[in-house]
Amino acid sequence: PPPPPRESSPPGACGAAARRYNATTFGYVGELCRYLLNQPPSDQDRNHTLTKMLGNGLRPSIWKEFKERFGIETVVEFYASSEGNVGFSNFFNIDNTVGFSTAPYKLVKFHEGTRDPVRNEKGFLEEVKKGEPGLLLGEITRKWMFEGYTQKEATEKSIIRDGFKKGDQWFNTGDVLREIGFGHLQFVDRMGDTFRWKGENVSTTEVENIIDGSGMVEEAIVYGIEVPNTNGKAGMVTLVPQDNFEIQALFGYLNDNLPPYAIPVFIRVTDAIEKTGTFKYRKVDIQKRGYALDNDTDDVFVWLPKTDGYTLLTPELVKDIDAGKVQF
Repeated sequence: PPPPPRESSPPGACGAAARRYNATTFGYVGELCRYLLNQPPSDQDRNHTLTKMLGNGLRPSIWKEFKERFGIETVVEFYASSEGNVGFSNFFNIDNTVGFSTAPYKLVKFHEGTRDPVRNEKGFLEEVKKGEPGLLLGEITRKWMFEGYTQKEATEKSIIRDGFKKGDQWFNTGDVLREIGFGHLQFVDRMGDTFRWKGENVSTTEVENIIDGSGMVEEAIVYGIEVPNTNGKAGMVTLVPQDNFEIQALFGYLNDNLPPYAIPVFIRVTDAIEKTGTFKYRKVDIQKRGYALDNDTDDVFVWLPKTDGYTLLTPELVKDIDAGKVQF
C-alpha cells in the first residue's frame, strides 16, 4: 500500500509507522529516546501499537518518564560489546537496569580514573560490596572466550591474568557497573569518561543525571577539558536549554546537588548538540572545542574562583584563562 501521510512530529511519525505495520516492538540506540522525549507532547504520543522496546543507552533519568508518556510496557535494555565475552539483558522488565548475565563475571575494586583493577597485599583482585560501583570483568573460559583485537598489544591490555587465583584470565570491559539486586546490574560509567579535578574523580554520567533532574535542560553532555595552569581536567557541560532555563538557577541547583569539585566549571548553552547517525554524541569533537567562543549562537559561561555563580565568558576572559592568569 502507498505510505500514509507523514506525521509532523517524530513521535507521530514513529506511531504512524508502527500502526501501518502493526509493530509491537521497536529498537533504540544512543540518545534516540531522549530525542523523542524532547519533542512537544501530543495527543498522538500513545496512538501506536508498540508495547515493548529493545536496545541500549536509555538513561535512568528518563527511563520511567519515557515509558509513561508513550505507553511502553516493557523495556529490554541490554549491555554488550562486539569484542567482549560478557553481556547482560533485562528480560524481567526491571526499571533502570541492563539486566542479568549467564556468563561468569566479577565487579572489582579499581583505581579511580583508570581501567586498572586494585590488587591486595596477596596480589589478587577484590570484589566490591553489593551496591558499590565496580569494574566489570568477564572470565575467559573455553565457553566464554575472548578472541581479542587485530592488534596483539591491545588484546593483552584487555586481559587481566591471575585475578583471583593463579592461571585465571579475565576480560577487562573498562566499564563500571553496580548490582541493584536480584543479580541485575546498572550501568554507572565508562572509564574513559571519568576525569580528575581538584584531586577528585568526577563521573560524567552521574553529573549528567543530576543535570537531567534540574527540569531546566533538554539534553546535556558532560566532559573534562584541559585548562592552562591547572592539574587534571575542568568539568564542562554542553547543554540545550528548556524555555525556563536560567543560568544562575542552574548553578544554585548544581550547588545543592553536587560536591564543589563535580560542579562544571564551564557551560556551553547551544541550540542543538551534534550527534552521529545512531544518535550518539560526537563527544570528541565537542570536547576539542573546549570553552572557545567559536559560534555566535552559543553562550559560554565560566564559574570563576571565589564567585557564587556563572559569568558570561568574553574574549578578554578567554585570553586571561589561556594565559594561566585565572587560578581555578
